[in-house]
Amino acid sequence: MPPDEDTARLRPVRRAPAAGSVPPRPTRPPEAPSPPGTTPQPAAPTFGTTGTSTPLPPPPPAYKIAHESPRLPDEQPARTQRRPVGSVDLTRPPGRPAVPPPYRWPVEPPLTPAETTTRLRPVPARHPARTAGALVCVVLGLGLIGGAVTGSWLTGDSSADPASNAGYAPLRTLWHSTPVDTFFPPTLTGDGAGPGGADRTWNRVAVAPDSGCAGALDPLLLKTLRTVGCERVLRATYTDATNTSVITVGMVFTSAEPAAMKALAVRFTDEKLTERTDLMPRTYPVKGTIAADFGSAQRASWTVKVLDQAPVVIYAVSGFADGRRVPDPQSVDKATADGAKTAAAQSGLGHDAAGIADQIETALSGSVSTATESSG
Repeated sequence: MPPDEDTARLRPVRRAPAAGSVPPRPTRPPEAPSPPGTTPQPAAPTFGTTGTSTPLPPPPPAYKIAHESPRLPDEQPARTQRRPVGSVDLTRPPGRPAVPPPYRWPVEPPLTPAETTTRLRPVPARHPARTAGALVCVVLGLGLIGGAVTGSWLTGDSSADPASNAGYAPLRTLWHSTPVDTFFPPTLTGDGAGPGGADRTWNRVAVAPDSGCAGALDPLLLKTLRTVGCERVLRATYTDATNTSVITVGMVFTSAEPAAMKALAVRFTDEKLTERTDLMPRTYPVKGTIAADFGSAQRASWTVKVLDQAPVVIYAVSGFADGRRVPDPQSVDKATADGAKTAAAQSGLGHDAAGIADQIETALSGSVSTATESSG
């Protein structure tokens, strides 16, 4: 099959000659002789010709072909790297004087802390005579103090007691001049005051208005306190943290002097008046509260303490908050004894009465000390 005319006329790609060599100029092949009787035809153009006798222009020099290689489509022309906006060129152009560096503050050496310790002066050795004199003074002072204490104990003099020196005069008005929260704090805390040394906490339910002695005390107890005289009674009712027990605590202010209060304290101890059930203090029930049913039949344990530092008798009586009757009440001494089996003992009602009475006595002692110092 003869080749297509257009295909036959394509020229192969010319390759660049090696550097330093000159490509030879193509020559026209010799023409074949024409057969006799025919007209000679021009030969087909070959490399380096255009079909005529005019020669083709020479190829470009080899050095241009070697150094000017064609650029691929994916290649991009190199770009000049530009500095970010706002940057400063710190390089110094040629011919321009150097720029001095920015000024820096001179670095000062660290300060050496000043000496703050004061030099102690040497203590001279003690003179033997001075040492002996000091010892004599100490011995004489101890002898005087010991003699005074011994004489006071032998004669029964209680001049060391501030209340005995000035009497109870500055303490008789404490019942109406002291804030109620001082005598009966809203919350009482007894460390180790519960059974087995457990801590106890009591919350105040209500405070009764101050009253006379006839309506607040049992008649037999009031008769027992007649020797010291009864001036005023302050009362408050508390409950424990679990609301299972209620306790009424009271303070009876008397008109007695220190000697009469001491005599009454001795009588309560010698005659064991604190263990007599007919001398149990009365309760203070409060309507609408957990202590609403706390009456005389609900009394389970009680205590009475006659003070000698102030003309005051402190008492406390406890019972169950659910209003149950207690047929066998016990005093604090018996209810807190080891091995006690009564309801008051096993429920801790004896510990409640004793613990609250001690807390109220502590609060009263603080007020007594303040009043004594103010009067002195």
